[in-house]
Amino acid sequence: MALPLSYVARNLWVRKLTTVLTAGGMALVVFVFAAVLMLDAGLRASLGGTGAADNVVVIRKGAVTEVQSGVTRDQAALIEALPQVARDARGDPQASREVVVLNSLIKASTGKRSNVPIRGLAERGLALRPQVRVAQGRLFRPGSTEIVVGASVAREFRGVAIGERLRFAQREWTVVGVIDAGQSAFSSEIWGDAEQMLQAFRRTAFSSVIVRLADAGRFEELQQAIAADPRLQVDVKPEPQFYEDQASGLSSFISIVGNTLSVIFSLGAIIGAAITMYAAVATRTGEIGTLRALGFRRRAVLGAFLLESILLALAGGAVGLAAASFLQAITISTTNFTSFSELAFSFQLTPRVVLASLAFALIMGLVGGFLPAIKAARMKIVDALRAD
Repeated sequence: MALPLSYVARNLWVRKLTTVLTAGGMALVVFVFAAVLMLDAGLRASLGGTGAADNVVVIRKGAVTEVQSGVTRDQAALIEALPQVARDARGDPQASREVVVLNSLIKASTGKRSNVPIRGLAERGLALRPQVRVAQGRLFRPGSTEIVVGASVAREFRGVAIGERLRFAQREWTVVGVIDAGQSAFSSEIWGDAEQMLQAFRRTAFSSVIVRLADAGRFEELQQAIAADPRLQVDVKPEPQFYEDQASGLSSFISIVGNTLSVIFSLGAIIGAAITMYAAVATRTGEIGTLRALGFRRRAVLGAFLLESILLALAGGAVGLAAASFLQAITISTTNFTSFSELAFSFQLTPRVVLASLAFALIMGLVGGFLPAIKAARMKIVDALRAD
């Protein structure tokens, strides 16, 4: 025979102060744990959501980022001629030869310099990024020294307002617009004309070639065609995967540091829950004896005390998760370890984060309440009744 849930809930309600304090400690731990997961989810959504499923990034073999890469004009022409590459109505390949370099700008918040990716691309490159829209001003004119800045760059850095001029690569570039690509990495870039960028930075090769597949299922076919041509010493990746890989270093760092802090804090929360439950056992010894005398078995007493601890943890977990949800209004700007450039992204609450956080709270409740529940279940009826 099991003890009713109302009995368990009443015992938590009677001990209001200890219940609130213990649940508050667990809420703090779950808040930290959920914040770490939300930060990682936001980072992955920002970079993983940057590319299109039918776009492919081609970079030099062995290169990790576009900044490190070099693709010659001859190689770009060979790639664009492959039958797996989509064509527009005029029969031109849907491909973009792009150049990516880093330039340091002054952050508005700190006054310190940080690297911002500058991407040179052509009109066809704009067509491959339908998720990018002009939020203010207009797009740059091909063949000009005009540039547009991402929304995150416009928000985080000085001297990038429309009409202002940036000086880099021994030229002055006029800001004519602000582009918004949502939470994707493109919002953290500056865009201009590819040929002008090549000349200004005195480069003879492009950083990458972005192509759209004629069919999203032909990626392996394209990969094999490129591997079979000895003139093409390049690597190919689906665009979403390419940007997800860019997040790996920073994601690992966030996970390691955040989870380490969560584990340390959770030890304190578990000890707090155990103390609370031990105190409950000590003050309710006679009650436990009465329950056993009324016919409730040891496992019923064990289950009741364990359930109290679990409910305590889940209550704290729900509060911590609710508090963490407000972090979604915050945007983080930091340096991506892989590309050494500034990247802005937000906390993101996903179903996976919710389930993981509640599971973490449940584990804390189980671990913290297990030994006190064992002690309560093992009490002898006579000794328990004599205790009062």
